[in-house]
Amino acid sequence: MNPRLLRWLLPLLLAVALLAGWETLHHLLPASRRFLLPDLARLGAAFREHGAELARAARYTAGAALAGFGLAALVSVGASLLLASSGLIRTTLYPYLMLLQMVPVIIIAPILILWVGPGAPSVIIVTFLISFFPLVVNTTQGLLSVERAQVDLFRMGRASRLQEMFLLRVPAALPYFFTGLRISAILAPIGALTADYLVGSTTGGLSGLGITALLFSARNEIAALYATALVGCLLGFALVAAVSGLAWLALRRWHDSYTPSDL
Repeated sequence: MNPRLLRWLLPLLLAVALLAGWETLHHLLPASRRFLLPDLARLGAAFREHGAELARAARYTAGAALAGFGLAALVSVGASLLLASSGLIRTTLYPYLMLLQMVPVIIIAPILILWVGPGAPSVIIVTFLISFFPLVVNTTQGLLSVERAQVDLFRMGRASRLQEMFLLRVPAALPYFFTGLRISAILAPIGALTADYLVGSTTGGLSGLGITALLFSARNEIAALYATALVGCLLGFALVAAVSGLAWLALRRWHDSYTPSDL
């Protein structure tokens, strides 16, 4: 069988198997517990009934996720260049970056409400904080992981520090950068949804998937809750797919992980 066809066929077959398993598990549950895992027909009905509400919430969450993710990407590049430029700077700043990542979101949330208020700005800040650390760690590691022989060659040619950074280290760091970008692309929708749950607002009728899930849970609309979770997953898949496409365009001509290969 054609390897390219197989790459598409196997995920589709797995999706069919998962849906069949979902439906089977629903019917295997005791009748009194089946509401915990709605069947596919009820899930489809929830999408039809709440489709407009879910679409509005998804747009809000996607906007916040993209804003926080984009900001994290921009800031992480500058921070990584700074960290990679000096061992002294790296030793001084890196522990504080780790400390920032370790602060729980549930503690940051009430502080953000006091500082900037509930709503989109707080959601974007939380998404930024969650997305930033994997990017800066991976990119900095890439900038520092250049082969010593290549660095020596540049220095023998009397290349400046800027030439060494942007002509040698930055291209070498691109695979690391895109790895961090994919990790952050997974985390950004989760961060935006969680932040909306914690610091979101319904002012002006605008709210994201987090508050939507909270409302469905309060109303005991289990099928709609699953539908909300599925929409959140689709947002994550879309963002990761976009980042993977960018990585393929940037690296496909020269990096081993993107050159054509058999299964």
